[in-house]
Amino acid sequence: MDKLLVHGGTPLQGAINISGSKNASLPILAAAILTGEDCLINRVPDVSDTNYMVQILSALGADVERYSGTVRISCAEISEEAPYDLVRRMRASICVMGPLLARKRRAVVSLPGGCIIGDRPVDLHLRGLEALGAKVEFEGGNMILTAPDGLRGAEIDLRGTHGPTVLGTDNVMMAATLADGLTVIESAAAEPEVIDLANFLNAMGAKITGAGTTRIEIEGVKELHGVRHTVIPDRIEAGTFMAAAALAGEGVTLRRVCQEHLKAITAALVKAGHQVQFNPTGDTCTIHRGADPKGCDLITSPYPGYPTDMQAQMTALLATTPGISVIKDTIFPQRFMHCAELKRMGADITVDNGTAVIRGVEKLSAAPVMASDLRASAALVLAALTAKGTTAINRLYHIDRGYEHIDEKLLMLGANLERVKA
Repeated sequence: MDKLLVHGGTPLQGAINISGSKNASLPILAAAILTGEDCLINRVPDVSDTNYMVQILSALGADVERYSGTVRISCAEISEEAPYDLVRRMRASICVMGPLLARKRRAVVSLPGGCIIGDRPVDLHLRGLEALGAKVEFEGGNMILTAPDGLRGAEIDLRGTHGPTVLGTDNVMMAATLADGLTVIESAAAEPEVIDLANFLNAMGAKITGAGTTRIEIEGVKELHGVRHTVIPDRIEAGTFMAAAALAGEGVTLRRVCQEHLKAITAALVKAGHQVQFNPTGDTCTIHRGADPKGCDLITSPYPGYPTDMQAQMTALLATTPGISVIKDTIFPQRFMHCAELKRMGADITVDNGTAVIRGVEKLSAAPVMASDLRASAALVLAALTAKGTTAINRLYHIDRGYEHIDEKLLMLGANLERVKA
């Protein structure tokens, strides 16, 4: 098990490339199950979550080859039972359920694991697949879905308590591509990652319209074919480095980004007094720390609102920003476990009922801290960049789930840190 030692006080400067999106890659990898032909997927980030998905596909019987950021998948022969030992490690593995059901008319998937950041039930996934004609049973910790006569189109509302479900939209959309007739998903997630999956499926021969809106229509087809696809940039990785640059930078440039996907994050950084400039094509941005940063208020909400996956990183930035800031997380109200660790470093944060009140302090001090989930671990790394002394961040496996070589990229920008055995 590794830990990260961050020696605070070294300013960041220079340029790095942003990786392909982890959250887009996972359902796209799973969607390869829908065809027996080869699929080539470029810019799949080398993180543990995508490695688990590759292992799950291999365990299902797929022929998978990975090289230089590209994954080639052939699902000519595929089993309908996803192994518990792999599924339990990653919640997003549930997205094999829709394509397995559509292709094999049966799917056996363990109840998923993943980060502990609040209640994230699978009932919306199951409700959507049941509406398409699937029968759902539970046995031995497994969800068993069957549709011996195939799936049929339906009108489905995926509205959840805390907003639309991204993976639920993905699962139903994938299953509906091979269903008989027209499927309409109301209250669909509108995230860029959903659009990327729809583009991948359409390139395979699916007939999907409306992705990126709250109403998606899928006209079922008889079969899908192989395709080559390049995954979109990771907007959360980009946002994390934007926050790092605002916190500890002296001019940081990020390449391979998408300006359209970063509007809410950019607006939040500008609101806090920092400068973000994009090139004319919107695929490169440069961030300068503001001379007079100030506190701000943020509320997380579904895309195109401010993402919950950037809540922890912004908390770290605002911890040393003058003034009072308030962050309310409406998606995962319990997602504030990083605040206790930031307080160990000297942050002044009060959390109550899904809201954090942050009173900016002049400086944080190094301390041994523990990562509790993927984005919380990134927040601790950010806080450590300017903290006085050496911060030891334990449970580094959390950050390796979703950030491709984050320590190497920070080193490229001039940070003083090292990965060591715990």
